[in-house]
Amino acid sequence: MASSAIASNSPAFIKKDVDLSAFSSSASSFSIQKTNKRNSRKIVSVMAPQQSPRSPSTSGSVKTAMTMTEKILARASEKPQLSPGENVWVNVDLLMTHDVCGPGSFGIFKKEFGENAKVWDREKIVIIPEHYIFTKDERANRNVDILREFCTEQNIKYFYDIKDLGNFRANPDYKGVCHVALAQEGHCRPGEVLLGTDSHTCTAGAFGQFATGIGNTDAAFVLGTGKILLKVPPTLRFVMDGEMPNYLLAKDLILQIIGEISVSGATYKSMEFVGTTVESLTMEERMTLCNMVIEAGGKNGVVPADSTTHKYLEDKTSLPYEPVYSDEQARFLSEYRFDISKLEPLVAKPHSPDKCALARECKDVKIDRVYIGSCTGGKTEDFLAAAKVFHASGKKVKVPTFLVPATQKVWMDVYSLPVPGCGGKTCSQIFEEAGCDTPASPTCGACMGGPRDTYARMNEPQVCVSTTNRNFPGRMGHKESQIYLASPYTAAASALRGYVTDPREFLI
Repeated sequence: MASSAIASNSPAFIKKDVDLSAFSSSASSFSIQKTNKRNSRKIVSVMAPQQSPRSPSTSGSVKTAMTMTEKILARASEKPQLSPGENVWVNVDLLMTHDVCGPGSFGIFKKEFGENAKVWDREKIVIIPEHYIFTKDERANRNVDILREFCTEQNIKYFYDIKDLGNFRANPDYKGVCHVALAQEGHCRPGEVLLGTDSHTCTAGAFGQFATGIGNTDAAFVLGTGKILLKVPPTLRFVMDGEMPNYLLAKDLILQIIGEISVSGATYKSMEFVGTTVESLTMEERMTLCNMVIEAGGKNGVVPADSTTHKYLEDKTSLPYEPVYSDEQARFLSEYRFDISKLEPLVAKPHSPDKCALARECKDVKIDRVYIGSCTGGKTEDFLAAAKVFHASGKKVKVPTFLVPATQKVWMDVYSLPVPGCGGKTCSQIFEEAGCDTPASPTCGACMGGPRDTYARMNEPQVCVSTTNRNFPGRMGHKESQIYLASPYTAAASALRGYVTDPREFLI
């Protein structure tokens, strides 16, 4: 892992490790170890200070401070108190599935609950076909047919169907990539529990809710009961302060974090994001931050709801919701601090999201293509960012540049919203002038590889700079292809040079 290259540019980075015994012990001890490595101060263990004896409460049970995730799960399990490691039955607020995992989940549901069984709540299930849609592959098409049959049989309220594959705009119900569509359609609400048969369901944690991916068997059980058995995860806290430079995006922040803690650094842990930098992020940028917690092994990611959250939800949901926040004395397994003003644009080199390096240090890496899209990098603000770079350069791209909006709404924004500071031009106009491919139908097919006829799939062993979330061998198609994960800024800059490029070359 090239995290040393990152850390050298973040001297204010501090990691505070809390000894696990702090969760049950009141012994008082701590040690501070100074190290020159990474130019950081590392607190290797901190345990709760000695507490003076106190009499039992006369007005009820004594409550221990809890994190956001613990509070959400406590409410959903109807318990006053939860601690990391406890196994609890949780009431689910929403279940999402799509064309890849839906058919399998439905099959298990019918096998275990009966052919004529009904789902627990037809209004709390969201079904979104969007992975392998625009293809002639018969098996992929059959999966969508199975979704359609199940939704008709169960009278599912929120089924975002597509029938005319030749013209997605003729399908007003079709939305596109599930994680972005869930937010745009008002299914993400603070304080709730959202589960999905997709690992990047954690994206919804940006709204201050517990959101995580589950398997087909668990999804089948939720379909029948509305409940799931979960182990309460401990929480890692990431405090990001400082003014965000105009050449950084949330993708750089999450790559920085993954580079620091590795792809297993948050295994079955909650990742809570706070600080002045996080507070300044838009909802779409917060979604990017939470989207990739799974790339660090995280169970879920979460951002406290605030005025930005509430404003986003104003015209998207009429259902009441109740945010929760971590208590001041909540117990965090570890705390990481970053001075964002000192960070630089990053890329994750093949073949792991934690092989992070400074974009400027990879300037000699020749590339064959650029891909801007997916649940991570295919939102409206991602395309506005890429367009800004193209416009600032005034140049044409030197490699094929594929643009895949995440949802139908994003596609419309690409063609209608003026890019700030670009003389009233829209993204589509700027992309056309730069020589990019025409924005494609909303889907995440190429990010997952998909059938061979999937638009922008890597069918040859090429080198690609991508705004997606994974760069494992074969992830976007050909198993010998090489993927550099990057922000939309860095992806656009790389398209203009034909090499991995630091966006500051065009933005400063």
